[in-house]
Amino acid sequence: MKEIELRETQDLPRKQVLELYHANKWSSADKPEALMNHLRKSHTVVTAWQAERLIGLGNTLSDGELVAYYSHMLVHPDFHGQGVGTLIARRLLKRYEGFHQQVLLAVGPSVRFYEKLGFRSAGETRSMWIFPDEEG
Repeated sequence: MKEIELRETQDLPRKQVLELYHANKWSSADKPEALMNHLRKSHTVVTAWQAERLIGLGNTLSDGELVAYYSHMLVHPDFHGQGVGTLIARRLLKRYEGFHQQVLLAVGPSVRFYEKLGFRSAGETRSMWIFPDEEG
């Protein structure tokens, strides 16, 4: 596999961001303005590149002191299982080491991935959602 470069910036190429989100079938790709604003306003954005191709992205929302919420972590399907997500996650984890809380929502197969990074279920907590675009 060609070398992977990690970058930290909120200045991202819209077309490549949308391609990455669409490739992963993330519904936030259907709201491109809101998605790009979300990334620009993030506390930290770490991206993975192979040459000039965006192949992965992780971002956090944070108060910069106590809490870091890992809101998005995705890798292009062509690169799943190749350690790209782990590189991004480790960079973010190092940035927030020592924070009182590091929080994320893990869905399906990603649960095992995050457990390998040290995340655990928090007692009796449950994830709860409001998705105004969905019925029922």
